Amino acid sequence: MQSLWMLLAAFIFSIMGLSIKLAADNYSTSEIVMYRGIIGLFFMSFFIIHRGETIRTKYFSRHVLRSVTGVISAWLWFYAIAELPLATAITLNYMSPIWMAVMLFVSGLWLGKKRFDWGLVAAVIMSFIGVALLLRPSISADQWIGGVMALMSGILAALVYLQVRSLGRMGEPDSRVVFYLSLIGMIFGFLGTLYDGLFAGGSGPAWTSHSAKGILLLMTVGVSGTLAQMAMTRAYRMGKTLVTANLQYTGIIFSSGWGILIWDDTLSWMGWLGIAVILASGIAATYYNLSNLKSAPGATPARDTDPIATEL
Repeated sequence: MQSLWMLLAAFIFSIMGLSIKLAADNYSTSEIVMYRGIIGLFFMSFFIIHRGETIRTKYFSRHVLRSVTGVISAWLWFYAIAELPLATAITLNYMSPIWMAVMLFVSGLWLGKKRFDWGLVAAVIMSFIGVALLLRPSISADQWIGGVMALMSGILAALVYLQVRSLGRMGEPDSRVVFYLSLIGMIFGFLGTLYDGLFAGGSGPAWTSHSAKGILLLMTVGVSGTLAQMAMTRAYRMGKTLVTANLQYTGIIFSSGWGILIWDDTLSWMGWLGIAVILASGIAATYYNLSNLKSAPGATPARDTDPIATEL
């Protein structure tokens, strides 16, 4: 069953999140974004050369827009991972399918193409109830900024989903999409590191001295991110789209396990109930989104147009 590649992707993404949280003890968010971009750029360049592809494109501006949105989303998510319990940060970021469904729903209403869908409204209300249940028991007063950042990262990730779908319909290969994401990530990470150094009163980039542990963590962030994207691409291209999309949410379970094992994170019954409600509303939103894509005039199968839709 090819959709099971999504289980592997979710597990590897949880390892990436774990590595980011550990690396955040020594590296700034800007540095982590930069090094992830460097490692991803190396792997994608090798992959493109090996397959005889090219980075030339007629849609350069669209790649830049998609990459900038993706990098900002990742930046916010990495910050949230450093500030929040891992399971909480992952769960809030994984609300992106819900936000995407809301965007499509509102767009359809605005264009007069959709009726008012009370089922989707109920799913969205459920998701906000889940967020309230999750944040109340597991975020202290000084962590609310991290919670907002995680929510914003999920909203931007939804925009990334739609941009990737658009690029896929234009015939752009996923390797090229990920290449430009890595390139922009490297550039923005470097500029952010430079800004951090100047803002802190220094005269240049705020480089952190490397240790063997630090290098290992940064390598794990870059390699795991690339491998997870490849596994996810295979799942979306060869598996059943609905099954694949729903298996994505297993990442919350994996991340919860890491948090409990390593940081002794604890969630009350309200926290676990919040995660369950978000999972249920996410699945409902996924059903809505897929039915919306399939019913759109001239739409192609979702698994052919959304190969890396949830890569962040």
